[in-house]
Amino acid sequence: MTTAPLAAPPRPGSRAARLANPRAVDALKDLAIDHGVCIRPIALRRTDLATGKTELVDLPCGATLEAKCPPCAKRARRLRQVQIREGWHRTDEPQPGPAPATPRQRDLITARAHLEFERAALQLTAMDPSDRAAELERIDTAIDAVEQEIAAEGLRGSIAPGHSRTDDPDSDDGPRRVRSTKRRQDVPDLPRQKIEARTVGRTYVGSDGVEHRPSMWLTLTLDSYGPVHSIHAGRPCSCRRWHTQEDPQLGTPVDPARYDYRRAAWDAVHFPRLLDRYWQNLRRAVGWNVQYAGCVEPQRRLAPHAHFAIRGTIPRTMLELVAKATYHQVWWPPADRLRYPIDRPPTWDTKGETWVDPDTGRPLSTWDEALDDLDDDPDAEPAHLVRFGAQVKAKGVDPGTRDAERTIGYITKYVTKSAADCHTTTSDPQRQHLDRLWHELRVTPCSDRCSNWLLYGVQPKKAHGRLRPGHCKGRVHQKVTLGIGGRRVLVSRDWSGKTLADHRADAHAWVKALLGVTTEEPEPDATEKPAVAWEMARHDDPDLPALEHRLLRAISERIHRRGQLNAARQRASGDPPGDVSATATNDTGETR
Repeated sequence: MTTAPLAAPPRPGSRAARLANPRAVDALKDLAIDHGVCIRPIALRRTDLATGKTELVDLPCGATLEAKCPPCAKRARRLRQVQIREGWHRTDEPQPGPAPATPRQRDLITARAHLEFERAALQLTAMDPSDRAAELERIDTAIDAVEQEIAAEGLRGSIAPGHSRTDDPDSDDGPRRVRSTKRRQDVPDLPRQKIEARTVGRTYVGSDGVEHRPSMWLTLTLDSYGPVHSIHAGRPCSCRRWHTQEDPQLGTPVDPARYDYRRAAWDAVHFPRLLDRYWQNLRRAVGWNVQYAGCVEPQRRLAPHAHFAIRGTIPRTMLELVAKATYHQVWWPPADRLRYPIDRPPTWDTKGETWVDPDTGRPLSTWDEALDDLDDDPDAEPAHLVRFGAQVKAKGVDPGTRDAERTIGYITKYVTKSAADCHTTTSDPQRQHLDRLWHELRVTPCSDRCSNWLLYGVQPKKAHGRLRPGHCKGRVHQKVTLGIGGRRVLVSRDWSGKTLADHRADAHAWVKALLGVTTEEPEPDATEKPAVAWEMARHDDPDLPALEHRLLRAISERIHRRGQLNAARQRASGDPPGDVSATATNDTGETR
């Protein structure tokens, strides 16, 4: 067997030798990435309104995708890990509940009640219509003033909705179409219990008297759309071959012609609704407010699935039963086949301000007309039905174990990557599988206002002449999302009792306390105007340094601050619990 000869090194001084040398710009960005410096800083101009002095401040871009800014994406991933870690095995409730209203707030609500009674009595009084309109305007003005005072006192929400209503059926505030909530007959029934106001799971006491409060890890997947090349334990693939982990055919359909790409696209678009249904059904079935934190990512076959950390324990049989009984029906007009191709879509009639058939000129059915036909049909079926697959993975996880840390890393494994980049595409079958799914997603309607409805002979809601069928700008139609157009990270409201900004502030506070920095500032007065003004700096501002100069300064500043932090950690007694130190270390370079 002959081997190819090794390529000779380029001649010194030649063009090939010069091109082989590292680029200075790339070396600078790589060094910035190694030190955790944002490579796409946002330049803001800070102006002191008292003195008129201005200064330029670089803030991190805050990108969550590694392809855009690796340092910012790494910080975002670590922050999510801190959030999951702090809320997973809590032993107390994260939210203590709202405080009672103050006497001042109660007095304002009483005044609002008197105005409401006066307004209702005025409408029943026989008087001149013009006089009644003037009195109503006076009362409404007083109501607005009182509600502004109520909001200024710190009450959340509004006391009562406004009196004005719209009868426009195309308006978002108009009457909603309701359908029967009767469950399907082909799904199992679920127990329904009153949900307790608790988020902490059950405590187990061992034979030695030690208390244990484990939690769980859950994976939910979608149904199969056809056999795909995969690795099975103890048996070959459906193609009767044994695959290895490096096989380029893994995840691709065994028979692409019989693979249901249409159902795969529709399931991916409506997967977030299915997850919401699952948590609603689970809470009703177990009878307490189950909390979760997880991430949605594509499988190797490019179908979305979700990993969740669940606080507390739930029987696996219950998790599987709820998955079997959970479904989401899409009550849209029929969209089982394309009536018009992308290259010959309906046309816009400027005179009639409607979309018409390109051959006959007949107007297409409006959105309301299509829904009316659906309501009038007693045998109508939903346009699509989304359900989970048969495979549901669940296992218990004890707090403070290595398994818990591995699971947190597994949940956030692909947080910093776009959906299409979670799995490498290296072979022609993989590229063709990706292209076929994307072409189906291009023509799949994503909402009631999607321009793709024109391809199915229906005008979308609030149709206009600027629609481009087959070119909707929704995220689900993009190749990098694979139909996952919503949030990739899903965290329940009472998970840790903190937002990401709160977790970031905790990390900064720990760093300042470690360094002995005291920045106690009085709480800002809501009535006082800010003493400074912020605005975006223009790229052509003469005082804005070049990006390379700003990166060099940020690298030097990061090195000095990292040295100060390491010295302070050596003087301290030890690190704080958890991995907050890692997040805080990465964030110190951007704090000011």
